[in-house]
Order: sequence, then C-alpha cells, then structure tokens
Amino acid sequence: MSVYDKLSELNITLPPVSVPAAAYVPYVQTGNLVFLSGHIARKDGKPWAAQFGKNISTEEGKTAARAVAVDLLGTLHAATGGDLNRIKRIVKVMSLVNSTGDFTEQHLVTNGASELFGQVFGDKGVHARSAFGVAQIPMGACVEIELIAELA
Repeated sequence: MSVYDKLSELNITLPPVSVPAAAYVPYVQTGNLVFLSGHIARKDGKPWAAQFGKNISTEEGKTAARAVAVDLLGTLHAATGGDLNRIKRIVKVMSLVNSTGDFTEQHLVTNGASELFGQVFGDKGVHARSAFGVAQIPMGACVEIELIAELA
C-alpha cells in the first residue's frame, strides 16, 4: 500500500507548507537526509496555546502532537518533491512540550506524533525520539516537533 493510500484510509489531507514565522526555512536537505524545522501545534488555524500540568490534558496533547505530525507530513511531502513514497525511514523526532515543572508525561504527549508516523509508514516510521518539557514555546503553543527523515 502506498503512503498516499494509507493517508486516504486515515482521512488525512496534507496541508501546504507553513510559512516560517522567523528567519529559517521549513526544511533543509543534505545528502539523503531531510531536516524539518519545528512545527507548532495549531487548532482552528491558530497556535494551540496551552501548558501541560496547567490547562491541557495528556490526551488532548496526543491530539495536538498528531496534528503537528500531519503538518510535518505536508512539509515532508514538499521536501520529497511531492512523493512521500521516497521516504526510506523516519530517523528522529524531537518534541518540545510546554509544561509546568511537575508535569512528567511529555513522552505520552509525543506518542500522538510517533504513532501516526508508524501508521503511515509502517516499519519505516519507527524512529529514535526525544521528548522534552520546556517552560515555553513560541506563541504559547503546547507542542513543537521537528523531524529528520532519510530519502531513498
């Protein structure tokens, strides 16, 4: 099954690449690796502002992280020249989770993205990962995720 068949089965429509909010580009390719800049969680087209341990649950966070993963897939689609079937492997995911000092479920929030990559790419979507709790993310977003992928 192609990646696009899987996306269709999951009712996912890839968004266009977001315009960077500062002095950076959405992705950079070097060799067979593509590095995607951090993408923040959005809800209804606006930054999904919240802080874990204060005003958003872990389950809502999984949904936010999944939404970020969909945005990352849109950028990855552009980075591959419009062919996600060129992805050889999702190599690494780094997740920043806007958290209070006593929130300790960053890894569970990030599962929302990791699980989607597994659903879409199968074994090629299994990746190394870091999930950090941070005091703040640009625009107050609850989650920011970046990604490294290898192209075939």
